[in-house]
Amino acid sequence: MLFSFNKYSSLLLIFFVHGLVYAILLWRKSILNETRSDKWLSIFLILCILYIAPWMIGFGGWYDEQPYRDILFYVPFQHLYFIGPVIFFYVQSLLNPSFRFGKKEWLHLLPGLLYLLFSVVMVVTDKLILKKYFFLANGADPDFDTWYQLTGFASMVLYFILSIRYYSLYKKLIVQVISYADVVMFRWIKSFLLSFLFILIVRLGFTISELIIQQTYSSTWWYFLAFAIIFYYIAITGYANSIETKIAFRHNLPGYRSALLLNYQPPMFQRPVTTEDAEVIEIESVANNQAIPDETLNEWKAKLLNLMQAKNVYEDPELSLAQVAKQLQSNPSLISKMVNQGFGLNFNDFVNQFRIEAVKTLLENGEHKKQTLLGIAFDCGFNSKATFNRAFKKFTGQSPKEWLDKKTL
Repeated sequence: MLFSFNKYSSLLLIFFVHGLVYAILLWRKSILNETRSDKWLSIFLILCILYIAPWMIGFGGWYDEQPYRDILFYVPFQHLYFIGPVIFFYVQSLLNPSFRFGKKEWLHLLPGLLYLLFSVVMVVTDKLILKKYFFLANGADPDFDTWYQLTGFASMVLYFILSIRYYSLYKKLIVQVISYADVVMFRWIKSFLLSFLFILIVRLGFTISELIIQQTYSSTWWYFLAFAIIFYYIAITGYANSIETKIAFRHNLPGYRSALLLNYQPPMFQRPVTTEDAEVIEIESVANNQAIPDETLNEWKAKLLNLMQAKNVYEDPELSLAQVAKQLQSNPSLISKMVNQGFGLNFNDFVNQFRIEAVKTLLENGEHKKQTLLGIAFDCGFNSKATFNRAFKKFTGQSPKEWLDKKTL
């Protein structure tokens, strides 16, 4: 097979091969661990290596020789309409165990499928029917037609925005239903979306520069190198961050609302996918809550304080809104409203407040002389050092060490 090794083709070849290896590893990992997110990230990496392929094999000599030139022109390498939806599906599969790829999701892939059909029509028309160049009479690669590049870029921007909104909805919900939100906040998603945003910015920058200065084939190569470096970072980091959340929810992106699916059990592969058996709990923001009578509010505040202070339920590192509601013989939606309006906090901060007070009490009693500060934090319900430090700084304005040093002066 023709391939000319030079600094342009060889550098992209390195990223191409490594991206392919990570795609295979992620697909294998998805099968072994039954993680759907790894499968979507694997597909994303495949799309990325195909994206840089024209410049890699183009510098490898394919544009100058037949039949390689026709392969480059007729085979769609840049699947711009697929990249955005795949990113959106990846984010959903990481954050929501109730997400399943169904009939509605196929609609997101329709533009990409139509472009594939268009590519088939080109091949059949030029190669089998007319047996001459018709669609490619101008001698240009259809993948780089202006209309396709612009609409493909717009598609990626749209799905990037949808992914941001989905992650924001998740963060809005998660602090209302569990007491260990920091652990499942999935900062990798934020890094992933920032990386993809950087890809979009670089693409936009090169597009603008092309309008100002006529770009050569060699100068455009630098964009594909930048793209390759970014997706390589995504491959490495994404492989190490494939933990999926267990908190199922239903979303309404246009309305920017979400609902908790209580006791949701992901169906087995042989069973129909459904969420009908789950109890749907609307978790509303403080602003959307209707005012609760003071008498009712005070009654529930007393019950919540008693549960926290007398029974020390905050010591459970995986305490959830549903567990608290069960112990108070109520429902999560009502308890969420009582916490929001009665204490002006979301559920995560409400529980962490008691944990911090418990830590401070133990420190004042000299417990830090018997065990480590982290050990004390774990005894009080925290399950990570980072979560403890952030919560302590949030409620006291100081780090644990600063607070302790000040107390011992």
